[in-house]
Amino acid sequence: MRIEAIEARRLSIPFKVAFKHASAERSVMQSLWVGVRSSDGETGAGEGCPREYVTSESLDSAQVFVERYRTDWLAAIHDVDSLRHWIGSHSAEIDANPAAWSAVEIAILDLMGKSRGVPVEYLLDVPAVAGQFRYTAVLGDTPPAVFEAQLAHYLKAEFRDFKIKLSGDRKIDHAKTRALASMGIAPGLVRADANNLWNDPRQAIAHLMSLEFPFFAIEEPLEPGDHDGMREIARALGAKIIVDESALYLAHLEPLRSDAQRWIVNLRVSKMGGIVRSIEFVRAARAAGVQLIVGAHVGETSVLTRAGITVASLARDILVAQEGAFGTHLLEHDVVDPPLMFGPGGILGASGLVRPGLGLGPATLESLGVQCLR
Repeated sequence: MRIEAIEARRLSIPFKVAFKHASAERSVMQSLWVGVRSSDGETGAGEGCPREYVTSESLDSAQVFVERYRTDWLAAIHDVDSLRHWIGSHSAEIDANPAAWSAVEIAILDLMGKSRGVPVEYLLDVPAVAGQFRYTAVLGDTPPAVFEAQLAHYLKAEFRDFKIKLSGDRKIDHAKTRALASMGIAPGLVRADANNLWNDPRQAIAHLMSLEFPFFAIEEPLEPGDHDGMREIARALGAKIIVDESALYLAHLEPLRSDAQRWIVNLRVSKMGGIVRSIEFVRAARAAGVQLIVGAHVGETSVLTRAGITVASLARDILVAQEGAFGTHLLEHDVVDPPLMFGPGGILGASGLVRPGLGLGPATLESLGVQCLR
């Protein structure tokens, strides 16, 4: 197979409701969308979510990355082996541009699968996706009345586990935990995401204890990489610690090995640099005894949801939860119809995901108002 064209575009789709956390507030999704085409006319599509507060990337830097390496990819990548070789010989470049590369890699894998008539799992020698995938109810940092209404909606839809975004304001956060308790939700079913709110573990401990709700796990309470401070929080609260911005590469597993039972890694395909590197991370985490959440950036389309399912399927034995798959629950429209998203109970079935490539049928991007990056 010969790749003839690689094109990067800016994908922007409005949210139905704004989503806020401690690091950002969004009312529209913005992703890097990559389309590839082979010499015989077959196409593939990929997505990445550059986030400055996660991987120090922007849509502008993603554009520069694609422009810099486009010619190299066209010449060097023609099958899975050559794709893996490029990844292995350019680890530093991908470390600096993981979301941008994720979009390119997913598009190429989608194209290769379609060209060979097989799903991406077959190409990557991982189990075919099957069964059901259950997603977490994620609640943003909203006013108490909105929080309570969203929580009631999730409960009516029979979700089983929950993740809330903390604000750092004791009054607001305490209102959230009171709502959780009043609706009969056990603390063991709830994770709290602090999005790096604090720089002192003592401040974090004082705030979290004041909420009178012993969360199952706390996500990124301190500055990225402050493992000793996070250990102090875990000991004080008796909770697990979820690392997200603190876990971007395989090397970031090393500080977790000595007390692996304390940690959970939030693995998001876009921040890890694609499906291939995410698969490597799953296998390394399993060997280290570290559990995983397969997460998502706010506003991902069905393309990154599908990529996450490949990873979650491989990680079932160490999987604590899955996040994302909101589709048109959050987006005004998705890139596929019907969108790949959870239904009642947060459940997404795998039927139909064995078609070639990603098994999706992206809509005409022009109809979605996609802006060309070039």
